[in-house]
Amino acid sequence: MKLYNKTWYQLSNSNYLTSLLVLNFTLFVLVNLFAHLLKLDLTTYLAMPLNEYELIYKPWTLLTYMFLHLDFFHLLFNLLLLYFTGTLFQSILGEKRLLYLYIMSGLSGALFLLITQFLIPSLGGGYLLGASASVMGIIAAQAIYTPNYIVHFFFVIQMPFKYFALITFILSTLIDFSFNTGGKITHVGGAMFGLIYALYLKKGIDLKSISIFKNKKQPSYSSKKRFKDEDEYLDYLLDKISTKGYHSLTKQEKEDLFKISQKK
Repeated sequence: MKLYNKTWYQLSNSNYLTSLLVLNFTLFVLVNLFAHLLKLDLTTYLAMPLNEYELIYKPWTLLTYMFLHLDFFHLLFNLLLLYFTGTLFQSILGEKRLLYLYIMSGLSGALFLLITQFLIPSLGGGYLLGASASVMGIIAAQAIYTPNYIVHFFFVIQMPFKYFALITFILSTLIDFSFNTGGKITHVGGAMFGLIYALYLKKGIDLKSISIFKNKKQPSYSSKKRFKDEDEYLDYLLDKISTKGYHSLTKQEKEDLFKISQKK
C-alpha cells in the first residue's frame, strides 16, 4: 500500500512526459505478465480492432491502443523517440500542449487508417497498437515550429531538427511499406496532424485552446515590453531558438519562456 501511495504521489506530481513514459512501460509489463502468467490476452481489449463492426463495441480502444506495446524493441524505440522529442517540445511549448498533441496525433493516425482501409479494403483486418502515430505527430510539429534547432543524431552527428524528423519519418515509415502497412499509415496520419497543429500555432492559433471564453489577464514579463502581447513575445522567443538555438536566449528570456510554456 505504501508503494502504491508513493508511486501515485510521484506520478501526480510529475510532468506529462514522465506520465506518458511510465504509462506506456507499465502497460507493456502488465500485458506481458497477464499473457505469460495468467494466460490472459489483454490485447483484444486494449488494441484497436481494424474490423469496424468490432470497433463499434470497443470504442475505448481508439485511445488505449496508443499506449499499448507487445514487443520490447517496439516499446524501446517509441519511448526513446518520445523522451528525446518530448523533452524538447515541452521545454519550448509546454507540457499541456505535449499531452494534447500526443492524444490527437494518435487519434488522427487511427482515423486516417480507418479511412484508408475503407477506400482500400485489402488493408483491413488485425489490430492496431503502439505509440508511433502519437510520437510522429510530436516530431512533425517540432520540425515545423523549430526546424533549425540543432540536435545530435545518434548523439554524435549535429543537424537541424527538420532533417532529424525527415530521416526518422523515412526510416520508420517509407522504407518497405509492405511491412506493417497499417501501422505506417497511422504514422502518416499522426504526422499530418502534427504539421497542421504547428502551422496553425505559428499563425497564433492554438487548436488546443480554441474556446469562446477568453482570458483577459496577461502575465507581466520584464523582457516583453516592446511586444504588444504575450503571443508576439512567444513568437519572438521561438524564432530566436529556431535560428540561433536555445542557448542564445538570455537568462530572463529562458525564465519567461518557461513561465509562458507552463500556461500553455
